[in-house]
Amino acid sequence: MRIFNGLEHLNEIKNPVLTIGTFDGVHLGHQKIIKKLNKVAQKIDGQSVLFTFFPHPRMVLYPDSHSVRLIQTQEEKLKKLEKLGLQNIIIIPFTLEFSRLTALEFVRDLLVNKIGVKHLVIGYDHQFGKNREGNIEYLKDINHSFEFDLTEISAKEMDEVNISSTKIRNALKEGNIEVANAYLGEAFELHGTVTKGKGLGKELGYPTANLLPASELKLIPNNGVYVVKALLANHQEVYGMMNIGTNPTISNKNAKTIELHIIDFNDDLYGTEIEVRFLRRLRDEIKFESISALIEQIQKDEEVTRSFIVTC
Repeated sequence: MRIFNGLEHLNEIKNPVLTIGTFDGVHLGHQKIIKKLNKVAQKIDGQSVLFTFFPHPRMVLYPDSHSVRLIQTQEEKLKKLEKLGLQNIIIIPFTLEFSRLTALEFVRDLLVNKIGVKHLVIGYDHQFGKNREGNIEYLKDINHSFEFDLTEISAKEMDEVNISSTKIRNALKEGNIEVANAYLGEAFELHGTVTKGKGLGKELGYPTANLLPASELKLIPNNGVYVVKALLANHQEVYGMMNIGTNPTISNKNAKTIELHIIDFNDDLYGTEIEVRFLRRLRDEIKFESISALIEQIQKDEEVTRSFIVTC
């Protein structure tokens, strides 16, 4: 997959078959669009293209709102798109100036003159351009003038999938990892570096690796305890329990931590990078009456985790 950062050298793309969107999460709906792109591209001896933006448009248009968190980092998104067979991705820096392009300027100056689009695949409800004035009906009116073909992804097709990045984001915020994974078509992932903690887990008999997420923009699932699979820096796959929260039983501070206890593992991981995939939510994080009650619950969590990973 070729990555174009900006609008240079786009004439290298042969007969571009293009779609537009942020594609946060690259969920099953996005995957359906990519498959359609690749199919059309093969039919016309062309190449599939995703025209996307970074940062997320909402971060630029609504800078005072700090609620936007990404289902995938840019690196995670690129990796997923390449797996799907996408041939080209154009990443445009989203700025206020860019947001002021009219629908005509967007189509004429960028899609036609800069990219040379031959076929545009677009959702029935997609909007673009200044004040979101461009839509599928607008494209139907102008595409023949600019000599590109148009494929509309109908409401029926989209409703069959019935998935959106918003639904996934909400599921993760609620800790409903099973729903999020079903929509994504794979386990939600989190990348980070192991940092030094206070050693509280070790005192409980369950040493943990404290994870610092690779991006502060990454959406972190709701507080709770999860069964996870982790890929270590040496490519070793391990399983464990991840606690996201403030450790209310043993700490009166409100600082959130992300801690991973790996089953049957004692090596030092400090300073290494880990890829974590969330498989199942075990329970909420709660404040126990005593340390012994907490340890007893963790032992129960371990039993459930061991039973679960046998089936993986």
